[in-house]
Amino acid sequence: MNSRFEYSRSDRVRKALMKEVSDIIRTHIKEPALTEHLVSVFDVEVSRDLRHAKIFVSVLGEADDQKNVMDILTEWTPAVRSEIGKRVRLRYTPEIKFVLDDSLARGTRVTELLNKISRGEV
Repeated sequence: MNSRFEYSRSDRVRKALMKEVSDIIRTHIKEPALTEHLVSVFDVEVSRDLRHAKIFVSVLGEADDQKNVMDILTEWTPAVRSEIGKRVRLRYTPEIKFVLDDSLARGTRVTELLNKISRGEV
């Protein structure tokens, strides 16, 4: 196998996982905390052998809300993995781990600080 094939295969799996996990969170998990807050699958990182996947999610809300959503996603991990196994045709359904990605919140904070600096408030 050449590295180009491996890259395209892992990239296709990554994109499929992003799409399917987003849909599973939106339609399959019936938890009020997930519907109250904007939860987005920001990225997926798959291991070289496609047996492990880190699913980076962003949660709009306060730190307590984010922790609550991450606890729910962790609790639902086996069900999400099972659903992935039904939707994505792979030899092995990857072990998944949800990871909070706070880059959107950090970006918003940086933008706020830059706006304050430009207005001379800092």
